[in-house]
Amino acid sequence: MTFPSSSPYGWLMLAGICLSAIFWARLARRDDRLLVIYVMALVGAFLGAKLAYFVAEGWRETGEPDFWLRLATGKSILGALFGGYAGVEVTKRWVGFQAVTGDRFAPLVAIGVIVGRIGCWWHGCCLGQAVGPGWFTMRDAHGVERLPAVPLEILINAVMRTVLVLLRRRHRCTGQHFHLYLIVYGSFRFFHEFLRDTPRIAGPFSGYHFLALGLLVFGLGAFIHRQKVRPRPA
Repeated sequence: MTFPSSSPYGWLMLAGICLSAIFWARLARRDDRLLVIYVMALVGAFLGAKLAYFVAEGWRETGEPDFWLRLATGKSILGALFGGYAGVEVTKRWVGFQAVTGDRFAPLVAIGVIVGRIGCWWHGCCLGQAVGPGWFTMRDAHGVERLPAVPLEILINAVMRTVLVLLRRRHRCTGQHFHLYLIVYGSFRFFHEFLRDTPRIAGPFSGYHFLALGLLVFGLGAFIHRQKVRPRPA
């Protein structure tokens, strides 16, 4: 999925990063290493988002006149989650930080996705499949009735953030909140992808189907591993 750099998406994404940076900077007062972890999470998320976009659909545009522009602006939330997770774990080992940070990251990620998808909605990208008119459809800029893919993703992330906040307040599933988010979002995106107007590479499946399935499997594996090893929360 590509987004022109001057689009509202870009500004909303920047706003989301700034808000999360302010929150994380407050936490970093307790330990300077937390700020390094946050910065590397952003770096990992950015690289993962680019790589996942290329793997899912960007490779199809190789040789096109605007290929490099599309590659520069294309990104994937699924890839950002993989890359961000990798960035955090590698950095924590590098700086010697052993406490769990995922419980703090998870609600921020949900907010970030919501802000980003509001940008998608505003800009008119990441559309749902074209269908006949119905009470549940949305009309795009060209007058085509489509499934409400973006609003549905905003809704699921709003629900997930509420659940994550409640889990934290009630001290439930401590140390597993980010893994729970990966499991739920990966499951959601796999089925949600059937509603989206994205390039199909194997029958009804797009590259994002496989990324979503990978995220689900990874989240489950990380959840099971964390159940065996219970480090202290940050």
